[in-house]
Amino acid sequence: MFYIDNGSSKPIFEQLKAQVVRYIEIGALKENDKLPSVRVLALELGINPNTVMKAYKELEEMGYIYTLNKKGVFIKGTVHDDMYEKMIAECTKQIIQWRKRKVLTKEKLLAIIDEVYKEEI
Repeated sequence: MFYIDNGSSKPIFEQLKAQVVRYIEIGALKENDKLPSVRVLALELGINPNTVMKAYKELEEMGYIYTLNKKGVFIKGTVHDDMYEKMIAECTKQIIQWRKRKVLTKEKLLAIIDEVYKEEI
């Protein structure tokens, strides 16, 4: 179910987070579905368990999953607007931090945002 794109510039834990969110959105993961344990998923993907743990920790902080001691990690429920808002805020922060290093001024960023809001959906 989960996969890693080694050619991606996106960190592995971010890839895992995005996949969990996407699977919730499309209904492939439903409320109370059990996710693989940290150890099992790390072995399946050939990655460090700390990477899986980081993805799960952030997903839990964002309200997508919950952990029951000695029982596992489970899907919390359907995606709500506040979850989207948290995810958008996190992604936006990462983009801004990356672009600041690439010399994107605040004015240019605000102009881009204004342009997007002017577009019809």
